[in-house]
Amino acid sequence: MKRYIWTIVSAVALLGLTYLLPSFQNYQLATVAAYLCATAGLTVLTGLCGQLSLGHGALMATGAYTVALMQEAFGSLPLSLAAGVLTTTLAGAVIGLAAARLRGPYLAGVTLAVAVVVPGIATMFHDVLGGDQGLTFYLAPPPFGYDFPFERWQAWIALAAALLTMLLLGNLAASRYGRAFRAVRDDEIAAQLSGLHVARTQILAFVVSAAGAGLGGGVLAVLALSVSPGAFSLTLSLFLVMAIVVGGLGSLAGAVWGAILLVALPDLTARITEVVPLSPGLAQRLEGNLPLAIFGITLIVVMIAAPGGIQGLARRVAPRRTR
Repeated sequence: MKRYIWTIVSAVALLGLTYLLPSFQNYQLATVAAYLCATAGLTVLTGLCGQLSLGHGALMATGAYTVALMQEAFGSLPLSLAAGVLTTTLAGAVIGLAAARLRGPYLAGVTLAVAVVVPGIATMFHDVLGGDQGLTFYLAPPPFGYDFPFERWQAWIALAAALLTMLLLGNLAASRYGRAFRAVRDDEIAAQLSGLHVARTQILAFVVSAAGAGLGGGVLAVLALSVSPGAFSLTLSLFLVMAIVVGGLGSLAGAVWGAILLVALPDLTARITEVVPLSPGLAQRLEGNLPLAIFGITLIVVMIAAPGGIQGLARRVAPRRTR
């Protein structure tokens, strides 16, 4: 019951916030919400179940392309998002079947291969998926009239998806399935001796995580009104893993911090390159590498100062304030 109350309170607060923020900040808030769907799902897989995935950017691409194709065919956003989640869930089940048989670097290698192969499929089937240029699609205007800010409408869609994802995953983590995830993460042999089906539990975690990634990718496509392979590169998959580690591995609240960092750090690097005078060639080289470097430095600093991530640090500070 407490979780539902927090969801309603958060929805009301965020709804009011969208009226206060200008259009660009509403777009950034929507982007945070889209990434939150993916980081929350990856938190369940890696933080709760102990499986490492380096291919969640590819799963987001699967959801995004499905939404784009469905929008072109039917023009119904709820149907498109549902199809994106369903398609990615099926893909996650297939990957999960292979992942349940692998451990450590072998599992990371398989998911890494998925992150590399899936964006290349768009180039291979360019007649359907648009190749390197990607796909664009039409999104109906808000039902509140043409004067209603479109970015606010996008923020509402993204926030609704993120709140629903957090509510469902929070309930899942608190259920017997969440306890099974943690048992498998802590000791697979002990979990198996206690009667848990380890492989089935790991596949379920991968399916749930893939569904979150598909929804996040679909919402990102709705925000950009387009989808292309470059938006879901291997770098995005690495960013997602670093985001949940920096935010706080194993905590859905940490997934929120990670999603915020995914939007805030690239914006920070863009501001740095604007302030610091750089040659055009150097600025172009730093454009793609600087965000990854800053994210890596942030990861190192957080792991040294707060091994539990930002959320772990917040938990340690809160009792001190109480005392």
